[in-house]
Amino acid sequence: MDSFLLAVLIVAGIGLAAGIGLALANLFMGVKSNEKAEAIYKVLPGINCGACSFSGCMSYAEALSTGRIKITLCTVGGDEAVKHISEILGVKAAAADKKIAHIFCQGNGGYTSKKYIYQGINTCKAVSTMFGGDGACRFGCIGLGDCIEACNYGALSTEDGIVVVNSKKCVACSLCINTCPKHIISLIPKKKTPLVLCSSTDKGKQTRKVCAAGCIACKLCLKVCEYSAISFNEGLAVIDRNKCFGCGKCAEACKSNCIVICN
Repeated sequence: MDSFLLAVLIVAGIGLAAGIGLALANLFMGVKSNEKAEAIYKVLPGINCGACSFSGCMSYAEALSTGRIKITLCTVGGDEAVKHISEILGVKAAAADKKIAHIFCQGNGGYTSKKYIYQGINTCKAVSTMFGGDGACRFGCIGLGDCIEACNYGALSTEDGIVVVNSKKCVACSLCINTCPKHIISLIPKKKTPLVLCSSTDKGKQTRKVCAAGCIACKLCLKVCEYSAISFNEGLAVIDRNKCFGCGKCAEACKSNCIVICN
């Protein structure tokens, strides 16, 4: 037999054997596809925002396929996603958890000021590396819009130097939260509730010095609350939403107007 032909046959034989081996390995050892998870994944938004607390839409879909995870965690997909997921899993549909992003700072130009003139890369992340930012309050919104760039829904804009949220456009994807170098953006249940829109843990005297809308820990809100829903953490008022009845007395008592009733 010609040596060239023999070599070709040997190589072909090795390839055939390897192919059969891989096929058998896949048959007995391969990971079976999760058809239910794949079906759920198709009805999710697919933006992998992480608002559901999972690493991405596929991870959430796989968890849902086990039947042990709430079907209402996808805030971006909303009621439409919940409806399709419930049909796939054969469970009763529930209303999706409605949340909205809030900026815990009201330090606009009317309440606070700048401590220096910044000239450089025009991002919040860059400015925050320079003595904590150019704002007089080291906890406040820098206002250059890193979060605005991250938002895919046009829900964020700037007004008088700080970022504000359009509640009608926000889908609670949490992408803005991950980009804020000050960590002052949080997702809050979308319902009428009082919020302390301040993030400063400085002492009251220092807070008042740099911002007229900051929490100064005067504790007037604590005194008027009939439900023990207010406490203080590092000099900052904290409202326990599990205890709060939304009476609004705390907002009325707040002299700094940093407690706001949000819808």
